[in-house]
Amino acid sequence: MMANLFSIFDPSSMLTLPLNWLAVFVGLFALPWGFWISTNRAAKFFTLVSDQLHSEFKTLVGVGGAQGHTLIFISLFLFILFNNFFGLAPYVFTASSHLAMTLALAFPLWLAFILYGWLSHTTHMLAHLVPLGTPPVLMPFMVLIETVSNVIRPGTLAVRLAANMIAGHLLLVLLGNQGPSLSSSLLSILLVTQILLLTLESAVAIIQSYVFAVLATLYSSEVV
Repeated sequence: MMANLFSIFDPSSMLTLPLNWLAVFVGLFALPWGFWISTNRAAKFFTLVSDQLHSEFKTLVGVGGAQGHTLIFISLFLFILFNNFFGLAPYVFTASSHLAMTLALAFPLWLAFILYGWLSHTTHMLAHLVPLGTPPVLMPFMVLIETVSNVIRPGTLAVRLAANMIAGHLLLVLLGNQGPSLSSSLLSILLVTQILLLTLESAVAIIQSYVFAVLATLYSSEVV
């Protein structure tokens, strides 16, 4: 039962190629050509959102961030947001519900931050392992705890995004499968419930994209 239930997230293959992964890049072709060459409401809205994200991420990064530092996190937010919303459409592959994608986003960022921090700010990284005011007796344990927390960061980022997307989709599928066996009165209640859950999933898609980008920004601010 569980294998069949989770199989809805499996990418379909054609000629031994998992073509559904190409859905990740559909956003590059979804914008109309006029978006880039003329001023319209979509372009103004996109600029407004980008400016707001830039101001928030710039505050999180701090004064040590280089010019254009926030662009990678704005792009990360928009990329995840599109894939989360794209997966809410019926019969559309949800790439952000797979650890293969979420880990591919989280691990390179974390590795780049760690390498940059230890190579450029070694003293700061060593000092970060022991919080200020830690008793000498607890210092070895704090170093161990901080090291483990740093190592598991890409995993927690990836699992948080994938688990939240999977949970909502599974709930929608489980309720939707009950439709054929319900009466007309209960079916109307089910439809209202599905609409409310879809609205909740839309909010989760935005929140999880924002949380992923904010946490990545906070991790980068520690090494800048």
